[in-house]
Amino acid sequence: MTQMTVIREPIAELEPEFSDPTATPTAWSDARRILETAQTYWLSTVRADGRPHVTPVAGVWVDDAVHVTTGDGEQKRRNLAGNAHCVLTTGCNGFEGVDVVVEADAVEVTDLGRLHVVTEAFAAKYRSTFPFDVGDGHLRLRDVAGSAVRCYRLQPRKAFGFKKDDPFGQTRWRFDQG
Repeated sequence: MTQMTVIREPIAELEPEFSDPTATPTAWSDARRILETAQTYWLSTVRADGRPHVTPVAGVWVDDAVHVTTGDGEQKRRNLAGNAHCVLTTGCNGFEGVDVVVEADAVEVTDLGRLHVVTEAFAAKYRSTFPFDVGDGHLRLRDVAGSAVRCYRLQPRKAFGFKKDDPFGQTRWRFDQG
């Protein structure tokens, strides 16, 4: 069974150097809502030779973390197999709203019960775009013979919120890992 780390409500700190003097920290509940509802995320991983790799991914919020998937032959899968540290970003493409950046450790999910929950979350969020079935410790794309899709839980370590509205503010959230 995949071991779950309990996430407590993170500690929010405003970065005064990068914030309007009248700004207040963005609430974690606002950042979490952005992470829950985003349709596209950007996942940054590190190749074996140290070069960065960034790719758009779909994801779902389950058990206090974003979960993403990757095929066995994909670059991000090879990168995460060698280095679990990654960065997930999402937000808005403009100068209003909040962008969220999460520094995380990717933990592969192999527990069948958890995989079923993630599959249901993908179906609810993306409808038929990602027709997953649960395989033997991984996901499978329905109608694709022999497919093996790995699921990763992105365990947050630190996150940043970049509020671009007036007043602009940068919030850092630190996660107390229990």
